[in-house]
This record gives sequence, structure tokens and C-alpha cells, in this order.
Amino acid sequence: MELLPIFLNIRDRKCVVVGGGDIACRKAELLSRAGAEVHVIARSISERLTELSRSQNTTTSEQDFQPACIEGACLVVAATNDRSVNQRVSDTARELGIPVNVVDQPELCSFIMPSIVDRSPIVVAISSTATSPVLTRKIKELNETMLPERMGEFAHILGSFRSKVKDRFSDFGARIRFWEELLDSEIPELVYGGNSELAIERIASSLELQNENPKTGEVYLVGAGPGDPDLLTLRALRLMHKADVVLYDRLVSSGIMARLRPDSEKIHVGKARGEHSIEQETINQMLVRLAQEGNKVLRLKGGDPFIFGRGGEELEALAREGIPFQIVPGVTAASGCASYAGIPLTHRDYAQSVRFLTGHLKEGSLDLDWPSLVREQETLVFYMGLMGLETICEKLIEYGMDSQMPIAVIQQGTTATQKVHTATLQSMPALAKQEQPQAPTIIIVGKVVDLRQKLNWFQE
Repeated sequence: MELLPIFLNIRDRKCVVVGGGDIACRKAELLSRAGAEVHVIARSISERLTELSRSQNTTTSEQDFQPACIEGACLVVAATNDRSVNQRVSDTARELGIPVNVVDQPELCSFIMPSIVDRSPIVVAISSTATSPVLTRKIKELNETMLPERMGEFAHILGSFRSKVKDRFSDFGARIRFWEELLDSEIPELVYGGNSELAIERIASSLELQNENPKTGEVYLVGAGPGDPDLLTLRALRLMHKADVVLYDRLVSSGIMARLRPDSEKIHVGKARGEHSIEQETINQMLVRLAQEGNKVLRLKGGDPFIFGRGGEELEALAREGIPFQIVPGVTAASGCASYAGIPLTHRDYAQSVRFLTGHLKEGSLDLDWPSLVREQETLVFYMGLMGLETICEKLIEYGMDSQMPIAVIQQGTTATQKVHTATLQSMPALAKQEQPQAPTIIIVGKVVDLRQKLNWFQE
């Protein structure tokens, strides 16, 4: 983070804008909206700025900039088309310890003016640290679209109940649960739809009915997808922001972990080859215990939790104890990695079916029905197969698959470190020894692998 985002209280304080044109006027209007006493200094003042000074808490002075102009100011903006004047304003403000912004000259700024979405008292400030103003504007447009117009009114309503909620619940955790349940109810939509009076009645009624006894929590079994955070579902993101405690696997990427609620407790329960790992039964017990303590527990798994993720076992343990749960499927590793590698798992001319298999070695061998895997027009996808790669190639050839059948090993698919190694069943073991692909990997066997030559789109 290059700059610290802050919200500055400038109400009834002197703020100076140096410049008399349209850009200076926009800055003066913004500062005036925040309640500042705005002083505009310029050799020539536009008609629009003159009108602003008549209608709002703004004064104008037609003069050249002098250091005395900004004495006592809490903030300064330079918006002239004279770079030498802008430089003088910046130097003077810095000497006096006053925050200064110079329009379109980030090297002269001690702070950057963000792009703002105003739903006061809710205010969203967006900045690209002056690297791409157009991108910042686009992000603002997205936020303008997504945030309801009456969100500010809703914030005021919630604020009016803060002291009542604090009096009702002495426990901080109980207060948080009350607010979260309220925000997940129909009450926000009542406000956004213009029925604030009914919303207020519902909040008051809900407050009377609540008690401080902690309720049994809930578990969210969420598929994190193969690695790219952009492949998370909307529902997954929503629950990731709600969870008090997160139990996550080693296959969950750092980019996805960064999307979690910052103050949630994060517990790594991943299993890795050759490392001490937490037993599945222990994970099941942790989920039950944490939920019984009243927590919202996120069980975050790479890929999809119901495809080689042992999610079913965890839910069985929760069901036995009467713990409520939700399931959010994720983009499967097979689907995501194949797509980012430019390999369609099915194709009318090459494969009419696809089979997902575990390639995990048990006591040095793979216990699979090899004869049934050697079929025409079928794609095979092996999960956790890196250590068994040589065995997979040898067995498929042994049971009749063409030794020249294409095979792909996709390393860390959908992420910035993705690498795709393609070869034939016969040549892949030697290539893997040479290239040393790193887990996690997905292995794809079938004629569809050859389509990667035409369909590869993701830049590795």
C-alpha cells in the first residue's frame, strides 16, 4: 500500500484552493460539501467560482499566490495551469506541514484526491495512487451502480439504534451477531425500497425479541476454486466476509486468503505430502466445537469441496450434532485449470465424456480399474497425481492406450505461476523429471490436449 487512505474532518476549517478555472471550481465544491471554509486564490476567477462563493461557504481573492495565503490552512489544493506556481504552492505547504494536492502532478502531492461515491454518511473513496485516473473512474461507476441510493438513510437509521443495542447487549459478540443478522434480513431492502418507517418498527421489534444467550453457530462449506480469486462465486465472497473463524486448506491461494474478513481467526488445516498434518476426524471435531461456541465457521477448500475434498465427511459430522450448514460449490480444479490451459475437457470430435480420478499413491501404487480407463472418445483427469505420474503413464500404456496419446500436466493452474507441460504418455515421465513441475497439479489425458495449440489464451 503506497498511500494511507484516511477520512479527514475539515468542517469549519480553512482550506485553500489555488486556481480560478473549472478544475479549481470542482475542488472547491468538493471541499465545501465537506463543510470546509474554502478560500480560492487566483489571478483570475471564473464566473462559476464567483457563483459558488455567493451560494456556499467560499471566499475568492483575485491575486497572485503568496505564502501568507495558506497560513492557518489545514489543507491546500493547487489547480493552476502554471507548473511553476504549482511548484511554489507545493513547496510552501510542505514547509508549513500542510497536506497539499497538486492536480495532475502526483510528484508534488503529499496526498491524492480520491474518486468519491457519496451516500453520506457512507462514503467510498477510490484511488489508483495517480497511476490510472480513468480506471479509478470506472471503479467509481461500478460502485455507483451497486450501492443503493438510500444506503445513507439506512446508515442513519442504524446509527440511531446503536446506544439501544449497546444497552441491550453487554457482550460485544452478541452485539455483532445482532447487527449481522439484521443486515442479512429483509430490513435493508425495506429502507432501499422507501419503507423506512416499517424498517424502524422491525428493528425495534427484533431488539426486544433478542437475548444475549449465544446461539449455535453455523458452518459454511465453501469451494475456493482452483486459485484465481476472480473465479470465486458471489455467494462464496459474501460468506467469506461473514465468517468469524476460517479453517483453510493449503491449496487455497494467497489471493483468495486476502479476500477474507480481516479480523477473522484463520486456522490452517491443510494436508501436505511428507508433512505432519491434522487428521480429518480432528478437523470434523473442530468444526463442531467452533460452531457450538456460537461462531460462524468457514471451511474453505481449494476447488470444489465435493470433488476429492472430503466435504461430505465433514458435513456428516455436523449433521450428527445438529449444526446448521451451507454448501457453496466452487469451480472445480479440473474445469478451471483445463480452461486456463486452453484444453476443453469434452469436444464433439475428440471426447464425449470426461472422468475425474484420484492419482494419489497408496503404499506406492495406484488402485484403479485400468482396463475401464482405456476407452475411445474419453478424457481422463487425475487429481493429486504428480507423484504417481510415471505409474499413470505406464499403466495406461500397459492396458492398451496408445503410447502417443497426448497428456498435459498443469501446475498451479489459473494463477500467475501457472505452467502447462504437454507430451505423450511415452515421453511425459522423462519430461517431468527434466521440468520438475510443482504441486498442486492436474493431469489431463486425451486427444483434447492437442487443442491447446489453437486454444491457448492465458499468458503464463
